[in-house]
Parts: sequence; C-alpha cells; structure tokens
Amino acid sequence: MATTATRTTTDCLHLARRMRALEPSATLAMAARAQALAAAGVDVIDLSVGEPDFPTPAHICAAAEAAIRAGKTKYTPAAGIPALRQAVAADYARRSGIAVTPAQVVVSNGAKHSLHNAFMALLDEGDEVVVPAPYWVSYGELIKLSGAKPVLLETRIEDDFKLRPEALRAALTPRTRMLLLCSPSNPTGVVYAPEELGALADVALEADLAVIADEIYDQLVFDGRRSPSFPTLRPGLVDRTVVVAGVSKTYSMTGWRIGWTICPEPLAKAIGNLQSQETSNPSSVSQHAALAALTGPQECVAEMCRAFQKRRDLVAGRLTAIPGVRLPEIGGAFYAFFDIRSALARGRGGISTSAAWCEALLEKEHVALVAGSAFGAEGHVRMSFAASEEKLAAGLDRIARFLDA
Repeated sequence: MATTATRTTTDCLHLARRMRALEPSATLAMAARAQALAAAGVDVIDLSVGEPDFPTPAHICAAAEAAIRAGKTKYTPAAGIPALRQAVAADYARRSGIAVTPAQVVVSNGAKHSLHNAFMALLDEGDEVVVPAPYWVSYGELIKLSGAKPVLLETRIEDDFKLRPEALRAALTPRTRMLLLCSPSNPTGVVYAPEELGALADVALEADLAVIADEIYDQLVFDGRRSPSFPTLRPGLVDRTVVVAGVSKTYSMTGWRIGWTICPEPLAKAIGNLQSQETSNPSSVSQHAALAALTGPQECVAEMCRAFQKRRDLVAGRLTAIPGVRLPEIGGAFYAFFDIRSALARGRGGISTSAAWCEALLEKEHVALVAGSAFGAEGHVRMSFAASEEKLAAGLDRIARFLDA
C-alpha cells in the first residue's frame, strides 16, 4: 500500500518572507529586559518606554465605568462611534482652523494601528517613503509590511535632527510616493518651526507626494512653542495629508489603545473598510473614555505638560553638563536623544556601539535606555523622561557615573 509522506511542522508553518524580515520593537524589548530584572529584585530605573507615568485622569476613567454600566460593550461601527468621530473632528478644527467632518475621521486601535492602516491603504509594492532619521522604531517596519521601501534620510545633531528641504529634494526618485514626518519628534523631542515645515511642504507639493503627519505629541510642547499641524502650512496640503494622532500621550491613555487618522473622505472610507476586515472596530469602552477625554476638562493636559517641561529642564541641564555629551533642543514630547560618540570612541570595555553601551549600562548601573541604532542614529541613545524627578535624578547620577567610568 502506498503511503503519503507526512509533512513536518517546519514544512507547513514556515514564516512568510515579510515576517522573516520583521524586526521586533527595540523599546519594548528593552522594557521587557528591565521588567525581568526588576522582578528578580534588582533596583532598575527604566527610562526606555515612551509612556506617561501619570494615571489616566479620573473623569476619563469614570466615563469608561459609566459606559460599562450602560452596556456599551458591543461591536461599534468599524470607523468608530459617531460621537467620537465628531469630537475628533471638532477638536482638530478648533485647534488647527481647518474644517473637518466626522466622515474624514477613522478611529483605530492606537496611533500605531492608524499608521499601519494609512500605509496599507496608500502604498503599493516598490513605492518609496522618505523617513528622516532618527525615526520612531516602528516606522520602517510598518512601511516594509505594506510592500513599500523606507528611504531613511540621515539628519545632523547640528541641525537639531531636522530634515532640510534640499536633502528631501535630493532623495526623490520616480518611485517616491510619500513623506513621513513626526513633530514633536519621537525620539528626539525636536519641534519643527512653521517655516521649517513650510519649506518641506513646498517640496512635497512640487513632487506631488502624499504626506503622513504623525502629530501624536502635538499638545506636549514647551516654552510657549506652537506645533502647527502640517496641512495648515500651505494651500493644497489638506488633500494630500493624513494626520495621525490619538489620546495615548496627551491624556496618559497608552493602554486604552485609541488613535485616529484625519484625511480626505474617500481615503477615510477605504481605511474604514480595511479596518472592518482587520479588527472590526476599536474597543467600545475605550472609545467612550476617549470621548470624555476630548470633550471634558483639559487642565489635566496642561498640568502634565508643565511637569514634562520641568523634567525636560532637569534632564537637559544634567546631560549637557557631562563632558562629551550633546543633545538637540528638546521642544516637546518627553525624550532626550543624546550623543555618546565620544564615549564610544574611547572603546573602553570593548564597547563600540550604542546597543552594547545600553546593555552595559543596564548590567552595571541598572538603568534602561534604548540604543540610537534602533532609531537609525548609531552613536546616540534615547532616554524617556516620563518618570518622576526623583527617579530621573537617580538615573542621571548612574548614567554620569557610567560615562565617567
């Protein structure tokens, strides 16, 4: 009797090429390392993850509890509940001056999901997306998952890591489809001035580029700065820009997983259709919490921003006092992205990369930071200052001691 060969698990469950090329999140990996050490009883100071340390404001939590009691725990429309889409549109219109309808808003499972939706809806195999480096760790991987190619443009600390229009223009090819910008920036904390963004907008218009404007930190800005929304800078940008934002950073709601896109209505409809197949809808309870965040009292945002600015002053002052350490001007968000190339050049202990430096810092001083190589900028490291002043001061003491040693 003939027998049928049995296929092994390795044969039938081999990973797709897109998965074999996928890199894990470096920030989450370092956070996991820090948590494991802490669980083993080590006094770890974790300054790796970009997560506000403040509790979600009480009125937002109360709205979620009320939604649960009212039975609002079922499926919702794929693009989000109408009240939240209306609130997002009204909030953006109020702050930007651009008229937006709820039909232009799609609510998703966090801003990372919103970015994924936009890339999947707009990009074809082989399209190129210009991404200034340093960049948030997930940008490149999300673009590659869509079949497109991230074109990573190096920027200089002398320019505060801001993309120059002439560098953007020089990077354009016949396959360039999109420009991706983040201001205030993760990982650098840099905020582009209106005229700097306007110069990039001119190139985008000339080259007929789509633009993804990641504005998740737009309300966390310091020293009286203004963080303009990209579509406000030039006529014609509204029709080619996807604004990505959410409640995670502004309202300390990282775990609630609510973000959104604002874009022209035909694209919003396509994104909603995509999301209906991927996830059905965002969490119903979280949507009602986000609604309370946008329509409720806003003093909580101002309080957090003042606290972050005070911490920025502490961190920037301490780091710039360390010989050889440089960092750009931190205008928003809650990150310090500092240059350790002079320390690496000394080659002590065989440490020659930012990843090895961060590993050694965690091992010897029990401080968790993220290597700049994960953000496309070797020779630098990212430090989150979304932590108490006491924890930051202790962490900075350890970092200074490690650099000195």
